[in-house]
Amino acid sequence: MNENLFASFITPTLMGLPVVILIIAIPNIFIPSSNRLLTNRVLTMQRWLIQMILKQMMAMHNNKGRSWSLMLVSLIMFIGSTNLLGLLPHTFTPTTQLSMNLGMAIPLWAGAVILGFRHKTKASLAHFLPQGTPVPLIPMLIIIETISLFIQPMALAVRLTANITAGHLLIHLIGGATLALLSISVPTALITLVILILLTVLEFAVALIQAYVFTLLVSLYLHDNA
Repeated sequence: MNENLFASFITPTLMGLPVVILIIAIPNIFIPSSNRLLTNRVLTMQRWLIQMILKQMMAMHNNKGRSWSLMLVSLIMFIGSTNLLGLLPHTFTPTTQLSMNLGMAIPLWAGAVILGFRHKTKASLAHFLPQGTPVPLIPMLIIIETISLFIQPMALAVRLTANITAGHLLIHLIGGATLALLSISVPTALITLVILILLTVLEFAVALIQAYVFTLLVSLYLHDNA
């Protein structure tokens, strides 16, 4: 195969203009909404999933934290639908771009931290110095805790990017191996095809799990500060 292995991760352009914003907006078309009292099964399932996610994530939050419920539900639906859309052939997955994931992680993390310093100043500052720390270790621990605090949004973005990118690369490699083995050994090609199908099913699960993990970690950061 002469195609570059990372060609599917290049930002697509139309007439020299990036079309990422259009691609990001596409999943919203597939999320139905209705103002009717009686809805169909798809909307009923969608509302049930949203209520279940909200119930699990908001159970540990106070009133200030629960004010973020709409933001967190929108976040998990956006990341999940974008990840699933990227599994379709000849599509682009925006969540494979570290810049986009950082653009989601940094504002949410910064909002949670600022909220903590505004409403729980003493508790937020206490995180930098655990109780009972020996005096000689105080400067080192403050530096370590500060670094760990600023690493949190980077860890959020890198985790999502690495998991989605690794899955797409595996699908690309095994798909190429299946095509190459068709002309050499059909039974071996069939085995790799079964592996490819199983890996694709796994990637569907990973796409949803990573959306949930990203949102859950943002929710935990909010819980520590709200």
